[in-house]
Amino acid sequence: MATGHVKHHDYHLVDPSPWPAVGSLAAFITAFGAVAWMHHMFAGAPIVFGVGFIGVLYTMASWWGDVIREAQYKGDHTRVVQLHHRYGMILFIASEAMFFVAWFWAYFNSALFPADPVHFSREALFGGVWPPKGIETFDPWHLPLLNTLILLTSGTTVTWAHHAMLENDRNAVKQGLLLTIVLGAAFTCVQAYEYSHATFSFAGHIYGSTFFMATGFHGFHVLVGTIFLLVCLFRVFAGHFTPKQHLGFEFAAWYWHFVDVVWLFLFVCIYVWGHGAETMAHGAH
Repeated sequence: MATGHVKHHDYHLVDPSPWPAVGSLAAFITAFGAVAWMHHMFAGAPIVFGVGFIGVLYTMASWWGDVIREAQYKGDHTRVVQLHHRYGMILFIASEAMFFVAWFWAYFNSALFPADPVHFSREALFGGVWPPKGIETFDPWHLPLLNTLILLTSGTTVTWAHHAMLENDRNAVKQGLLLTIVLGAAFTCVQAYEYSHATFSFAGHIYGSTFFMATGFHGFHVLVGTIFLLVCLFRVFAGHFTPKQHLGFEFAAWYWHFVDVVWLFLFVCIYVWGHGAETMAHGAH
């Protein structure tokens, strides 16, 4: 590892970087283009959105590339810095957990009180039952169960890859990461197939909105996690990680386990419990 400068402390004082300003500008252009596109404000709105989005992606790649160089070649990621990075990742995952709490709250607020007298419109909208009348839920023991098995298996393969990294078995790391990526892609494909056969839509009722927001955002997180692991696989082939310094891979594994846990809650609460509620409602009528 190169030592281009001498440090007398364990902290990392970052060099001046253009990426915060560039990223903020790109995000603003993306948001402006998206709003203009959705409201049909002018003909070039999709182009504005595309330029901003490409700017965001370029900023992400460049900024993360700088972080990799700081860790891999400059030696800036000391044990103290690594510890603080771990704190940051823990807080990020906690914030993501709260994000999903919001969707679970929205779902259960309606599911547990479908005939709440305080919300007088619910009786008319839901028919006093949950899921609302006319909603045919997914069979949890079909595609949702398959996806659960896929994600649980992917959790074991990424753990295998992590332990192989600690033992400096790079071939096993590559195999474990590749299997995890394939399983993540399989989950996305199965969920897309499931969505294409849904008997309800996002618009028009609270069940579709809460179902697709909760499971759809989870699917987006699976996609992000798959890309995260794919980047880690490329870095393993480039020889970037060592048994004592592999924060990028460790954080990808943490993120993937978080995605697994969220899916278990979704499977139990929305698929299994929701389907059981539908069965009881139909039996009562």
